[in-house]
Amino acid sequence: MRKNEFLPVILGSDENAYGNARLFAEAYGIRPLVVCKHRLIPTMDSRLFDMITVEGFDRGEIFERELRAILTEKKKEYGAIIVIPCSDYYVHLLSAHPGAWEGLIANRFISLSLLRELDRKDRFYALCERFGMDYPKTLTVSPEEREEAPERLGFDFPIVLKPENSNASDYLSCCFEGKKKVFFLHSREEYRRVIGAMESSGYRGKLLLQEFVPGGDDAMRVVNTYSDSEGKTRMVCLGQPVLEEYAPATIGNYAAVISRSDEALCRRIATFLDSIGYVGFANFDMKYDARSGRYLLFEINCRPGRSSFYVRGAGCNMMKLMTEDVVFGVRGKALLCPDREALWTAVPRGVLMKYVKSPALREEIRRLWREGRVSRTLFCPGDLSLRRRLAINRYFYSYYKSYSRYYFDKDEQKGAP
Repeated sequence: MRKNEFLPVILGSDENAYGNARLFAEAYGIRPLVVCKHRLIPTMDSRLFDMITVEGFDRGEIFERELRAILTEKKKEYGAIIVIPCSDYYVHLLSAHPGAWEGLIANRFISLSLLRELDRKDRFYALCERFGMDYPKTLTVSPEEREEAPERLGFDFPIVLKPENSNASDYLSCCFEGKKKVFFLHSREEYRRVIGAMESSGYRGKLLLQEFVPGGDDAMRVVNTYSDSEGKTRMVCLGQPVLEEYAPATIGNYAAVISRSDEALCRRIATFLDSIGYVGFANFDMKYDARSGRYLLFEINCRPGRSSFYVRGAGCNMMKLMTEDVVFGVRGKALLCPDREALWTAVPRGVLMKYVKSPALREEIRRLWREGRVSRTLFCPGDLSLRRRLAINRYFYSYYKSYSRYYFDKDEQKGAP
């Protein structure tokens, strides 16, 4: 590899951004550039990358102007620049301004029209219906339909209530007591309290009311994929979350994932992505419904998932896969279903042993730990200065307090009053 052959530019400052920077460092020994609106704990005091912070970087006019200026300057030094968005709003901003990046970014992004199809849950579920993918029973309601919505349900309480896009700016910017990304509601009275609080905050987006699918955190499944520049899916990696997060701002994020293998499921997802002309990274959230034996899709995120570092444990460096494609034109054999089991965790082992309910999974976690098949995104050898180690340990071990305060057993929701 020649010096200055390519530069990764990572948009974001969270654990996802740090993990992707780490993958580039491991694959190529290079320092990516991280660009974000402010520095978060996961990327503080790191030697792995250079960083530029831009106030208001998540706002359209600032994003386009500042990113274009950065890319134009860096293009003088590097043969190719690849850009990896680590949040949904950066994905939208990149797709909304395709002309601004012409001749500057080597990798492709899906069109804004396809992004909107995938981002809006009602349209995404219509695509699932068209291509034979299963999803939960769902009612999508407009602001004007909120009051009467429980009378139109084709299923009983408890239900899952969430904004059509919990990462959209209109929901992120609103504020009300008890705000969460996902609500588990057991009665019409609970439902009315929540929508009343939303109304008072000024949130006017659509809401999704979904049937609660029985099962705890370990019934969830996550899939990360990569589709090459020609729209051919090159990698599909399945993971089984064994624990999710429970703090209101992060509820539903995966806290620990074991990589799994299911060739039939992976091929179905690859066929779906190929059929819609998808390019780049994608992240699917789904749940296994033991009543029917089906995997029910909840959503697709058009970027690497926050927990996507589990793919590394399965034997695939996602950033290397993309770089070989878009920089070097090397695609090789598709990795549709890596079959190496490994544990990725964002929380301490003690949290897993206390809050993972399945004895079989707890024993598997112990075994993977004994065998050294465990990865933790933020604990990168060679990037643990004393200052960073103190900050990361404080952040890491704060999960004990968080779970003690917020944890509840989702598998008991059916029986909750």
